[in-house]
Amino acid sequence: MKPLLNAWSWLFLALILVFFEVYAQTQTGNTFLFRLYSIQSITIAASQILLMALGLTLVVVAGHIDLSIAFSSGFAAVVMALVINFVGSDAGLVAFLLGVVAGLAAGAIVGVINGWLVSRLDVPSFIGTLGTYGIARGAALIVAGGAVVSIQNDAARTFGNGDVAGVPIPVIVALALALFCHYVLTYTRFGVHTYALGASRASVERAGVDVKRHLMILFVLSALTAAAGGLVYTGRFSAGAANAGEPVLLYAVAAVFIGGASLTGGQGTVTGTVIGSLIIAVIQFGLVFSGLPPYWQFIAVGLVIIVAVIVDQSRDRIAGGRS
Repeated sequence: MKPLLNAWSWLFLALILVFFEVYAQTQTGNTFLFRLYSIQSITIAASQILLMALGLTLVVVAGHIDLSIAFSSGFAAVVMALVINFVGSDAGLVAFLLGVVAGLAAGAIVGVINGWLVSRLDVPSFIGTLGTYGIARGAALIVAGGAVVSIQNDAARTFGNGDVAGVPIPVIVALALALFCHYVLTYTRFGVHTYALGASRASVERAGVDVKRHLMILFVLSALTAAAGGLVYTGRFSAGAANAGEPVLLYAVAAVFIGGASLTGGQGTVTGTVIGSLIIAVIQFGLVFSGLPPYWQFIAVGLVIIVAVIVDQSRDRIAGGRS
């Protein structure tokens, strides 16, 4: 029973793909999945969710949460757009690269604040990151003057909308960061300490690990991956918006838990988060493909979140019973 629960996200992804494909074939006579447009649309939507969820996965594995990622992303998007406009459209690639550096730095600042609150002041991560959620939102709106910051930059446009051998650049960026986070969490001592921290902080401290430094790094990584999502947003829409990541927050948190992370920490994988992101993207595209209004997406994702929590609790009960 437990192996089935552990693999439920893979089974659920396969199930919804089959469901939408059968629906498309019977109702429209067309294919749902086996079209280049469908694959690109699903993977681009999944990459947006994944960029927000990658660093969050590490934080959740360590037994914490980061609610500020929505406006870490928006703050980075606005800062990138402002820097590009300040340098000037004539600078082209230079302006774009400076915008990327500035946007990542803006995101890192939010991560440092989160890490300081949680690791140094022992503020619960839910409360601390909820506070920085508001701070980052306000800062993004202030520097943007309460408006969307439009840009004219070919390099940024290519970054957000271009492709390499048919693979969209945002998807490549998301996969590259996913591989990095997977390596860190799976094959490094840092990853081992992250799992151990989620299971028992006291044990990690007794082992001599600098927990405060570790938490600081985790929250900075979470903010940086969210900021990367904001940079992609600016490239895709040629504009930086303070609320760039707000619509994706629910989906990012859902992707982490759908992918097998535990509410209590100590469990979760980057691979699972990738699957969770794909599940949500397929649901989004599938409901639109079916002609249902967009707000049905929230109901569908909410139901999947509830199922993920039930599976997590069932897995814990089985593990507890065996122990």
